Amino acid sequence: MNDDVRKTIYATLIIFIFGVLVWVSFIFVNACGFTLTCKQGNLLVERTPMPTLVPATFPVVQPGNSVAVGAGQCRVAATDLLGAWVASGASETEAFEFTDINSLNCEATFTDVKPLFVDANLWYAGSRSCVSCHFTDLTTAAAQLDLSNYAGVTSGSRRVDAGSTGKDILGGGNWESSLLLNFISSNHDVPGHITSVPELVIFAGTPLTPVP
Repeated sequence: MNDDVRKTIYATLIIFIFGVLVWVSFIFVNACGFTLTCKQGNLLVERTPMPTLVPATFPVVQPGNSVAVGAGQCRVAATDLLGAWVASGASETEAFEFTDINSLNCEATFTDVKPLFVDANLWYAGSRSCVSCHFTDLTTAAAQLDLSNYAGVTSGSRRVDAGSTGKDILGGGNWESSLLLNFISSNHDVPGHITSVPELVIFAGTPLTPVP
């Protein structure tokens, strides 16, 4: 083998080896950058997303269902609770008695009655609260009736101002003939009211004797 052939072979090997080194260097720099640690070259750990925690909530109130339960409370139809309160004299602070749907003798106060006027989504799914239309500003409140507090409820409708008394909505203590019951349970064509409110059972008051 003459010198020219030997030189050609050597040159080809050198060019090949140099080309391989350049290619490997290019791959390394592209993957790892100018560092010998090459953390980018580590195998990716396959991860699964952490599931989103769903916030705990009470069940949505549905027509005819009970609202959230409290320990030791009685179950009663909302209209029966209102009727017992009215029949007892409709006091703001004194306890009144009623019989719940399980025939338990129970007692409650106006505190148990007030949510029926001020809580939304209570009487039926999607219902507005009574106070969304009947509120303290009698100049704009529907029927000049304020159901946001005890004084407003007992002062009646069609009031001239905050210091006046209007038309009694509690039937003078006779719940069955009261305007309030009529608007809850009877057919009527009044904006903001449906023709008939579904029966609602709630938890309210406490048993007069401990439940065994």
